[in-house]
Amino acid sequence: MYKLIALDMDGTLLNSEKKVSDKTKEALKYATDKGVRVVIATGRPIDGVERYLEELNLISEDDYVLSFNGALVRNAKTKEAISKDAIKGADYKYLYEISKDLGVNIHAFSLYGCHTPKMSKYSEVEAKLNQINIAIKAVEEVDSEEPIIKVMMVDEPEILERAVKGLPKEVYDKYTVVRSTPYFLEFLSKSCNKGEGLRKLAEYLNIKQEEIIACGDAENDHHMIEYAGLGVAMGNGTEETKKIANYITKTNNEDGIAHVIYKFIK
Repeated sequence: MYKLIALDMDGTLLNSEKKVSDKTKEALKYATDKGVRVVIATGRPIDGVERYLEELNLISEDDYVLSFNGALVRNAKTKEAISKDAIKGADYKYLYEISKDLGVNIHAFSLYGCHTPKMSKYSEVEAKLNQINIAIKAVEEVDSEEPIIKVMMVDEPEILERAVKGLPKEVYDKYTVVRSTPYFLEFLSKSCNKGEGLRKLAEYLNIKQEEIIACGDAENDHHMIEYAGLGVAMGNGTEETKKIANYITKTNNEDGIAHVIYKFIK
């Protein structure tokens, strides 16, 4: 019997209009009524998740959320952190120098919000998507010891693709590097990913690995799809995501999450 279902947001729980359909809402309520924990597991900052938690009524002391690709796992009501896994300002400075060499825009999330040395198209996309403010702040002003939750290189897909190919090998040795969308490349603590965040939450809740379903569509979902007892790829997911999944559901515009719930929980 499954006791927890972890859901990516963009391209998974949300349809192409960035909404949760009524059919999917009904399925989520069915799961929670059956005692199955519904956990949002997203690359978004926590401020970009709150309104969805409220909309889906996932804000009790029994609800939990994974944000920043697993860098922050916390109780949805009390805000108590189950797990935090950050890098530092020095890492941001290091990645900034690489971004300049690669000709890519960059921004970073600290405990105090998001900031960038120069506002760009996709930093504006980030701000709009998550309804947050992004501050302009010179990288030199960031304290080297300041906790940084994640750094993102953000640019046109073709520019970012070239950047991925041009990253020094040592970057992959030092950080978890994941592509969350064609225009977002994320850098996190080496020990941080959605799978690790989900593992820590499962241990905290005393839920076994085989009692977990994880659903996603992109590269940053791979770790949790591989960790879960049932790893699910969306029908609109990448080919790489589908290859590692145990099951491929319908697309996010066809209520793929509702399909999973009614097939494996009902």
